[in-house]
Amino acid sequence: MRALLLISVGLLFLGILDLPIGYYTLLRIVVTIGAVAVVISEFQNGFNFWVIVFGLSAIVFNPLIPIYLNDKDAWVPIDLLGGVLFLVKVFSPSKTEAQ
Repeated sequence: MRALLLISVGLLFLGILDLPIGYYTLLRIVVTIGAVAVVISEFQNGFNFWVIVFGLSAIVFNPLIPIYLNDKDAWVPIDLLGGVLFLVKVFSPSKTEAQ
C-alpha cells in the first residue's frame, strides 16, 4: 500500500501544474483508490482520524461524481494539502509497526 500512497503523493504534487484534463482524471482515480485503501486499512483499527480524513479525500477526488470548482487555482491548495496528508500517512508508524 505504501507504493500506492507514494504514487498518489507524486500525482497530487504534479497536479499543481497546468496539465491536460486527462491527467486530472487519472489523478482522481488513483487518489480515490489510495484514499479508500487507507480507509479500509484504518477502519480495522476503529473509527479514527485517518478514516475521516481519507474518507473526505475519497469524496473530494472521486471520479464518479466529480466536484468541479471551475478554477484551476482553487484546486492547487487542495492538491497540496492532499499530497501532504498522503505523505504524512506514508511515514506515520502504523499500529502493527509500533508493536
